[in-house]
Amino acid sequence: MKKIAFLSFGHWTPSPQSQTRSAADTLLQSIDLAVEAERLGMDGAYFRVHHFARQLASPFPLLAAVGAKTQKIEIGTAVIDMRYENPHYMAEDAGAADLIAGGRLQLGISRGSPEQVIDGWRYFGYNPREGESGADMGRRHAKEFFELLRGKGFAQPNPRPMFPNPPGLLRLEPFSEGLRDRIWWGAGSNATAVWAARLGMNLQSSTLKFDETGEPFHIQQAVQIRAFRAAWKEAGHSRTPRVSVSRSIFALIDDRDRAYFGRGGQEQDKIGFIDGNRQAVFGRGYAVEPDALIEELRKDEAITEADTLLLTVPNQLGVAYNAHVLEAILTTVAPVLGWR
Repeated sequence: MKKIAFLSFGHWTPSPQSQTRSAADTLLQSIDLAVEAERLGMDGAYFRVHHFARQLASPFPLLAAVGAKTQKIEIGTAVIDMRYENPHYMAEDAGAADLIAGGRLQLGISRGSPEQVIDGWRYFGYNPREGESGADMGRRHAKEFFELLRGKGFAQPNPRPMFPNPPGLLRLEPFSEGLRDRIWWGAGSNATAVWAARLGMNLQSSTLKFDETGEPFHIQQAVQIRAFRAAWKEAGHSRTPRVSVSRSIFALIDDRDRAYFGRGGQEQDKIGFIDGNRQAVFGRGYAVEPDALIEELRKDEAITEADTLLLTVPNQLGVAYNAHVLEAILTTVAPVLGWR
């Protein structure tokens, strides 16, 4: 059995071919797709966060709105770039959104990926400390945020407050019990997966990671997951961690599917460079008829290792078509592979 969720980057463009021509279109359709995904029996609705782009950015208003409109589905991010975040304010926002959703948030955070602008976090008022990189700063913000979610008091109360205080040092409010166990780290390397495991975060692994061995992407990703689980066990955490992988997967069952995705070109991993000259491997996509798709997915070692699968969706094609894409996976692929 696997949890199956969708992951939307929330693109919009004024092009007449797009069903999302404005930020409002994207935000409102994101809510509608989450409602429809819940109706279909999906397990989660996840959203990517990018700044300075025609994509979803500040996630918490959207997460809260989805939480208010749904009842059971998990609601998450994959991922929030912690280079841009104030850990204290984020802890308040996350607590509020989780309470609205009834404890269903699954927050994926990370040190960030290449962005639309140069050092965009500087415009948000953040600068690495002496000797730090942007990635180091993102991990520092993440650790601070993760610690705040313990709910321990740390702030000295005013002896003459406007409103009565509880005894002792004060914590941030609102506090949502259990949210700390639902924080995920988006790891691009084996080392950062191990780092997250030692801290006690769940693992999100996307369609990109640093190329550490030259092996196919799914094999490297499976090795990363095993390293994470071994580090988790060694750290002695009491709960069982969760692991997600994301994939672009389309079951071609009608002419629309074939027109959009049946032209090939996704069958091989791709090699590129991020963070300057560091080689990375970008995982392949899947777009083929259901019987063939099932056999291809059986061979993906990382999907086998993970307990949660995030399906990236082409949000610009509209809610109805994306619901069709998700339903096709749930009905033609998931039962055969034992995911349902």
